[in-house]
Amino acid sequence: MKRLTILIIALLTGLNLFAYKLPADSAAHQSPSLTTNIDTLKRMLQVTTNDTLKSALYTQLAAQYLNYEHLDNKTKRNFQAQALYYSYEALHLYSGMNDTVGLRTSFNSLAKVYRSQHKYPQAKWFILQSNSLSRAIKDVPNIMSSLLVLANIKMEIKDYRLAMRDLDEALKLSKTNHYATDESKIEEGYVLLYTHLKNYTKADIAAKRRDFINDSLLKGEQSLIAKTQDSLQVKKKVFTIKRKPLKTSSSKKIASL
Repeated sequence: MKRLTILIIALLTGLNLFAYKLPADSAAHQSPSLTTNIDTLKRMLQVTTNDTLKSALYTQLAAQYLNYEHLDNKTKRNFQAQALYYSYEALHLYSGMNDTVGLRTSFNSLAKVYRSQHKYPQAKWFILQSNSLSRAIKDVPNIMSSLLVLANIKMEIKDYRLAMRDLDEALKLSKTNHYATDESKIEEGYVLLYTHLKNYTKADIAAKRRDFINDSLLKGEQSLIAKTQDSLQVKKKVFTIKRKPLKTSSSKKIASL
């Protein structure tokens, strides 16, 4: 709890550096597929006074606006601005409630937008806060995922040595805890890193390790499906055997005649 309190103090100090105001939102700039959900959430927000519910609505709105990857540049900028605004609004409420999961979600959202905007100091700051929270509660999967994001940011700013360090730590955690899916993602990170470094031999080795892990996961899934189907077939046979047809009295009479 002491570490969380210190982190929140740092957060509130840091927010002054990254304060963001919401620009005018235009319905014309919104993706048609998202407009209905966004409008519904905004209507709910207007009639909600409970901070717990409001923070959840802010988070959901931010999540809607984070779907900007395939939008045109003008709409994308609008969505990014909206995502920043609602993430900050949620962040302020989560800070007051000491909601670790909510804080981390907001940190991740802010890091994503700032990274998309190539504002790397801000992106690094927020993903580091996410990583610190995950470490405080010993949440290994989220420690690894934040390390991967951090490594990718560092690759984008050509800080390859520190990116390697983050990948190495994430890989160690994935192997220690037997998280094969995460290990595959980390190997993909190595492929990208070694490609940046023009070390194509090591990039190829990492790619082969990634493919081996993915093949093993696929075979495991197929084996599980086959076992489940076999089990269902056995149960079906047992049920069929137990359910014998009943002879009617009328058939007996006909036979005796």
